[in-house]
Amino acid sequence: MSDSIYKGKTMMEYRVRRPPERAPIHPGEVLREDVLPKLELSVSEAARRLGISRQQLHRILGCTHPITVEMALRVGRLAGNGPGLWLRMQQNYDLWHAEQAMKEELKMIRPPVIARHA
Repeated sequence: MSDSIYKGKTMMEYRVRRPPERAPIHPGEVLREDVLPKLELSVSEAARRLGISRQQLHRILGCTHPITVEMALRVGRLAGNGPGLWLRMQQNYDLWHAEQAMKEELKMIRPPVIARHA
């Protein structure tokens, strides 16, 4: 489900190949399904450790709100893997959804042809 595995209580990153027609997973789902259970943390305890409200964490876990840069710093610290993974997951998720929404509009944009000189 996620692009991480655990070694002890630290989340390690690895690459997953996904068919381009399939949406990337929201980082909140990874946090909800993989990280919190592995760390044996309730939502309340995770929110307390992250320094955020339970409501804010529930919005992320429900995949209705993004992982911001600040939140990536918090979650990366909690999971022990740094912010980069969380930012890349959010960026992949956002980019895929934007491409889907703009598919027809993007087809209309023609890049210039630049002649190569020998």
